[in-house]
Order: sequence, then C-alpha cells, then structure tokens
Amino acid sequence: MMEKITQSEQIKKHLESGGTITALSALQIFGCMRLAARISELRKKDHLPIASRTVTNGDKRFSEYYLQHNLKTV
Repeated sequence: MMEKITQSEQIKKHLESGGTITALSALQIFGCMRLAARISELRKKDHLPIASRTVTNGDKRFSEYYLQHNLKTV
C-alpha cells in the first residue's frame, strides 16, 4: 500500500522546486482549501523561510507565497 503524501508535503515540494502558490492554485493543484494554515505549519515545523507578496489583478488582491532559498537555515 502506498503512503499518502500530505498537502503540506506536496506544497513544500512545490515551493522547494522554485514554484509559487496562491490560495486558488493550491485548491486547483492540491485540493487544499486552507493554504494559510499549511504555510503556517511549514514555517513552524520545517522552519521554511516562506515569504509572501500581495498580487493585484484588476480589483482583486491575493497573497502569493514563495520560498526564499537564500534565507533557509539548516
């Protein structure tokens, strides 16, 4: 039986590969409805230096998360 990969692990791999993620893309790609909670878990548990920026698209504003590789501590 295969082990199921958690949403947090999937998001971590996505960010580590250089990707960015928004709430909408997290829902579409991973079925994740609580991206902010998963980001918080990764920051606390894995000590990942995840940063965010606000993106504006017309009258819509949303957060986009990305990994700051140069700040990652071991």
